[in-house]
Amino acid sequence: QVQLVESGGGLVQAGGSLRLSCAASGRTGSSYAMGWFRQAPGKEREFVAAISRNGGITYYTDSVKGRFTISRDNAKNTVYLQMNSLKPEDTAVYYCAADGSLGVLKSGSRATYWGPGTQVTVSS
Repeated sequence: QVQLVESGGGLVQAGGSLRLSCAASGRTGSSYAMGWFRQAPGKEREFVAAISRNGGITYYTDSVKGRFTISRDNAKNTVYLQMNSLKPEDTAVYYCAADGSLGVLKSGSRATYWGPGTQVTVSS
């Protein structure tokens, strides 16, 4: 089993930046593809970004391309989401997810493991 815990969320002004972290424990996080999802009030959960086990392949939803960067440090069993040029529409609870399949993550399908989420609020 894998436990995931997000950190780094908070309140930021539009145009600002935040870096989210997701720490994996239990079985090594490097054995899994990792992803970030978000859920805004009144909206369904949506895919944000995903990264392969070794970090060599990344995917992003169109709305965050050029602004967000997903990365991972397998020595620390941690995945990051650097969020720049934040917009009010980025406001959501952000969830870290892990799965054996990168395709499952990037397609928005259900993942095997989920973190509890961290709130990101972008003020206008």
